[in-house]
Amino acid sequence: MDNMMCAAYQKKGKASEVLTIVERDIPEPKAHEVRVRLATSGINPSDVKMRAGAGNNSAAMPFPEVIPHSDGAGILDAIGGAEKSITDVAGHNISPGDRVYVFNAGWQRAHGTAAEYVTLPAKQVIALPDQASFNHGACLGIPAMTAAHAVLTGRGVKGGSVLVSGGGGVVGRYAIQMAKAAGAKQIVATASTPLSINTAKNAGADHVLDYRMENLAEAIMDHSGGIDHAIEPEFGRNADTLAAVLKESASITTYGSAAMMRPEIPFYPLMFKNITLIMMIVYLLDQEARKAVAQAIDGWLRDGAMTEHIAALLPLNEAAKGHEMVEQGGKSGSVILNISDQL
Repeated sequence: MDNMMCAAYQKKGKASEVLTIVERDIPEPKAHEVRVRLATSGINPSDVKMRAGAGNNSAAMPFPEVIPHSDGAGILDAIGGAEKSITDVAGHNISPGDRVYVFNAGWQRAHGTAAEYVTLPAKQVIALPDQASFNHGACLGIPAMTAAHAVLTGRGVKGGSVLVSGGGGVVGRYAIQMAKAAGAKQIVATASTPLSINTAKNAGADHVLDYRMENLAEAIMDHSGGIDHAIEPEFGRNADTLAAVLKESASITTYGSAAMMRPEIPFYPLMFKNITLIMMIVYLLDQEARKAVAQAIDGWLRDGAMTEHIAALLPLNEAAKGHEMVEQGGKSGSVILNISDQL
């Protein structure tokens, strides 16, 4: 059997101490599985926290060895069983040789995308439009799908005012572009550093406010007249502000609360506005929701409504450096591993 190169760790800890480049057998797909030859692998905060045993992640190893990362893009290399092609969740028929991106490769699995090949369930592979590079494809699993679900849920953004907290982040930037493409009347974003503020402005936000400012809620109201739908990465820290700026029957889709992991909720201010609160984790989207976001992303990519934004493109043997860059923050865009230039 031929071998492949990959990044892996056998214990949790600092990236420079536990992530190593190793040679492993190229995996064979079983029935209902596919194998993808990877061109790129995306490094997300959740991948970094998983390796470090940080956040909600245990310090215990879930498997004896982990090849990290959930997102990646490349070429469909083989289909397990007797199937000659598969139909992805967005409805595309794909065959070996077609360009694809993958999601959830490293979610509760030992073998993610920090490798030259990955084998995974066929339902976790989606056709990559020609308009998107492999670099962009490595961003579509966690950040783009999170943003798409946040835009598509709740009251809906068409014709409304949308608040995107953390608009300079990878998810926030996508959410701004997607909300605009989905017909939002106006988008108010928050950010902090000059780099993140500029990123949110360039993504298409109508107003970008420093979330550290005094009277933030008043400023949001001055610019919007009230928010119809909020997309929120730090729910606990911003719950009071949200209660103050949301219109009646508005909605919140939140995908994090790391700064306040047991938040106090202003229940009655939210209840007396009839607010819908949606909590999400992108790994657990059901098939209907996954189909909706996959089809929306496909359309936005083909229309040029969502664009790639890469902070760093590193070789596989610098995987530890990539993890450190994600941990340190202060960047604008995604950190991607270049697995192969031959695809």
